[in-house]
Amino acid sequence: MKVLVIGGGGREHALAWKAAQSSQVDEVLVAPGNAGTASEPGCRNVDIGAEDIDALLELARTELVGLTIVGPEAPLAAGVVDRFQAAGLACFGPSAKAAQLESSKAFAKDFMARHRIPTARYGVVESVDEGMDMVNSIGLPLVLKADGLAAGKGVVIVDRLDQARATLEDMLSGQAFGEAGHRVVVEEFLIGEEASFIVIADGEHALPLATSQDHKRRDEGDQGPNTGGMGAYSPAPVVDAAMHQRILQEVIQPTLSGMQADGCRFTGFLYAGVMLTDDGPKVLEFNVRFGDPETQPILMRLQSDLVETLQRTLDGHIQDIELGWDERVALGIVLAAGGYPDGYEKGKPISGLDSDFPHHVKVFHAGTRLDEQGQVVTSGGRVLCVTALGPNVKAARDQALEWMARIGFEGAFYRSDIGHRAISRD
Repeated sequence: MKVLVIGGGGREHALAWKAAQSSQVDEVLVAPGNAGTASEPGCRNVDIGAEDIDALLELARTELVGLTIVGPEAPLAAGVVDRFQAAGLACFGPSAKAAQLESSKAFAKDFMARHRIPTARYGVVESVDEGMDMVNSIGLPLVLKADGLAAGKGVVIVDRLDQARATLEDMLSGQAFGEAGHRVVVEEFLIGEEASFIVIADGEHALPLATSQDHKRRDEGDQGPNTGGMGAYSPAPVVDAAMHQRILQEVIQPTLSGMQADGCRFTGFLYAGVMLTDDGPKVLEFNVRFGDPETQPILMRLQSDLVETLQRTLDGHIQDIELGWDERVALGIVLAAGGYPDGYEKGKPISGLDSDFPHHVKVFHAGTRLDEQGQVVTSGGRVLCVTALGPNVKAARDQALEWMARIGFEGAFYRSDIGHRAISRD
């Protein structure tokens, strides 16, 4: 059969790479893909944008695609799954209605309050004065979040009143995040350690994937502005067996039950960004798709057939699935373009991609494309994710850094401290 992966980032490269390993799959189509998927064995790029649902439907029909996997959030929010299902095509992801868990932070916070899912205190505001009243009510420091989709960057931590006012003005004016910022969630700042908890869901039941931890801040030591993610590793030792069970019981299962009760049955990848506080796990955010860059280390460890797993989930057999995992740690480091997450230049030639990478190291492409001469050049802020397996977090990081040093382009930068919390714990 053929599989279609929608999207063109690092997550989609990892999904396509893993799908191509399935014994059931003859070819993986990636729309639009990147320079990495263009050269991945068993994969073929198709020049269709991730939000061009009409063209994606026609592609799936013409190519007789047996399963479509949706990578990014925007097409999910636009209803790509609804359209595919209406056409009788298997598509893995939530409906547009269920995707509101990510496409509207206000929806998600109100949902959690209604269903008593632990999260930070908050208020939703539409004016600067209303926002400042909420700031004074909650107290500093706090978090300001653009309500809509902002590519993982619509979150600002503030610790001064003048900074809070300026950020509210910037967001609500539409200058910072466009339509996404016309409503703002003002949220209590939670103290603890964050983990990514991702499950495969069939509407009622959850199949947990390996735990992971993302690093959102741009700079070493978790400093600087928030980004889409500068690196991740799996498993996350902060989520021990007891905490794993608490997150399932207090967050994941109530979310699935609540969505079903609200008429928004959730099927797909459900991602809970969880802060592990002294009072227990509290949800920072929901995503309705696989995380990026968490996908890369998680799929490096997954030994089971991804395509078979998703098909059996859609067929109602999720409770019969047992996933197999490599016992080693996987750690991925993002190589980013100078200026990211703000303005950055594109079209920079990338060197070192022809290195003889060992089996335990994989370079996943994100913001890359092929130029007219067939040279791989940069085309985004997060350009590559060098991911390595090792017996522990430090060994995996050392391997990723060793091979990262062989790759480069003008203005490239990365964090060398990914996994520092786990290493300190060890």
